[in-house]
Amino acid sequence: MDAILGQLESAETLDALQSTIEALRDHYGVAHMVYHWVNSDGDQYGCGTYSPEWVARYLERGYLRIDPVVSGCYRYFHPVNWKRLDWSGKAARAFQKEAIDYGVGNQGYSIPIRGPNGQFALFTLSHNATDAEWDDFTETHLRDLILLAHYFNRTALALEPGRTPEPAQALSPREVETLTLLAVGYSRAQVAETLSISEHTLRVYIESARFKLGALNTTHAVARAMSRGLIVV
Repeated sequence: MDAILGQLESAETLDALQSTIEALRDHYGVAHMVYHWVNSDGDQYGCGTYSPEWVARYLERGYLRIDPVVSGCYRYFHPVNWKRLDWSGKAARAFQKEAIDYGVGNQGYSIPIRGPNGQFALFTLSHNATDAEWDDFTETHLRDLILLAHYFNRTALALEPGRTPEPAQALSPREVETLTLLAVGYSRAQVAETLSISEHTLRVYIESARFKLGALNTTHAVARAMSRGLIVV
């Protein structure tokens, strides 16, 4: 994981992000992995492993308007299992069937990301698996996936065409994990248990992040980290 995060941090082109996401897809053994964003002007870009035919079909038919993954995740802050989205409409069912026909997979999991200046992005995995297999996979890898989503988004922000990146305080990977887990509703005890550290060590990470962000308290630190695109929720 450290090597992958280092590779993401040093990426200077979208091609480098594409190579990384292909390697991650193979590492996790899933059918597809995609990072897809819409910036404040409505422009789309990203990287991923869907077939060129499906990408072209998606854009040609304007599926962004009816895709339950996009519309559903836009309403959520937490990671979303696709089977919990609303696929009941006729257009949604037809879209789902077509996506499966194009090899997207019958299961999916997306992490919504909200960055500065109205940015919205998704970090997505999809695969062919039973419900039980997919639940087990996502529960096992959730923490790593949240961290990867954050790093992909941070790198993409720096690579956005025409954008001058806003200066941001550098948080350590542990500080990112700590604030992210607090942001999604974990208690301090749960965060410490998840990260396999003591609550005393957890307090050190929180105070360090709070100082870097110039925050008055933990809640303020989480809010500032979210508004600057430093953590994913």
